Parts: sequence; C-alpha cells; structure tokens
Amino acid sequence: MRFCRHPGAVCGFLLLWLVHSLPATVSAQDRQPWILVDTRHMTLTVMEGEKVRRTYGNIAIGRGGTTRDKRRDDDKTPLGQYHIVRIAPETPFHRFYGFDYPTLEQASRAWQAGVIDQPQYAQIRKAIRSGKTPPQGTPLGGFIGIHGIGAGDVRIHGDFNWTNGCIALTNEQIDDLAQWIGIGTLVVIK
Repeated sequence: MRFCRHPGAVCGFLLLWLVHSLPATVSAQDRQPWILVDTRHMTLTVMEGEKVRRTYGNIAIGRGGTTRDKRRDDDKTPLGQYHIVRIAPETPFHRFYGFDYPTLEQASRAWQAGVIDQPQYAQIRKAIRSGKTPPQGTPLGGFIGIHGIGAGDVRIHGDFNWTNGCIALTNEQIDDLAQWIGIGTLVVIK
C-alpha cells in the first residue's frame, strides 16, 4: 500500500514535521488555502497556514517517480513550489488544475546544463516575469498539474503511480478539492 498506515500520532507528527520544514515563503500568517503534496506518503493535504483542512490519501504521481529537474517524456513529477494558473473543469482526466511549471530556477539549471537553449530560456524567463504561463513545449516538458482519473480504473490508480508527471486523485477527491483550489493557489510538492 502507498498510503500512510501508521497510527494517527505518527502520521500527525510526520505532517507537522513537513509543515515546519517548508520554505519561508509558506508562512503561518498566510491564511489562504494552499496544497502540500507529500510524494513519500502519497498524500495531498489542503492547508490554511499551518492548519490542516483536508487530506487525500492514495494519490498517484509520475510513473518515473519524482525529480528536481523534469524533462519532457521522463514520466517524473517535478518537486518544488508552483501556483495554479489554469483550471479545466472538464477534461479526459475529469478536472485539471495546471501549474506554472517550469519555474525560473528549473529553467536556469536546464539552460546551464544545455538541456534548453538561450532563446528557450529567454522565452520562459519573459513569460514568468510578465505573469504568464511559461512555454509548455520545451525539452523541460509541460502541462503539469493535479487531475482526476477520468474514465480510468480506480483499482489501477490505487496500486500504481501512472501519470506522466502530474498528481492524480480519484474523481471524487478532485471534485472535493475544487472547493479549496483556485487560480493562484500555492502547491508545494515534496
């Protein structure tokens, strides 16, 4: 099983440790809902400041696991901080909440490593600085977000990481999440 089966006190301690180890940009003063994706315990938690509002277990991530620096077609879920920039209420995966992926830091590392060229880096930087969604068709991949399973098999979802890099919930979970998420919502993937 991929979800936390520890007694409640242990799970609570782990969640508290995760919250307190977050970067300074997520402050207790900020009372806007934000999302914490724990890829180790396979949970997605809705937070308000440091207060847990809802936790969804048994999520799925990219079939290739996680990475700091995603590449197109690697089937890995990128770690980091993102914001919701696109909401598609009806897709083949039920609902889709798209991220502002890649970040400027990811693009900079990719440019320095020769994964993207200078014009691609400049396009990503320009989009980010002007508040637009970064280009999604570079060698870094794109169209990363949170979605449901659509007409997929819930049993497969429960047993395997199956996405191309997104975070997947059941259709029922993503419908419930809709009340907490909107354009601009912070998503932290650890």
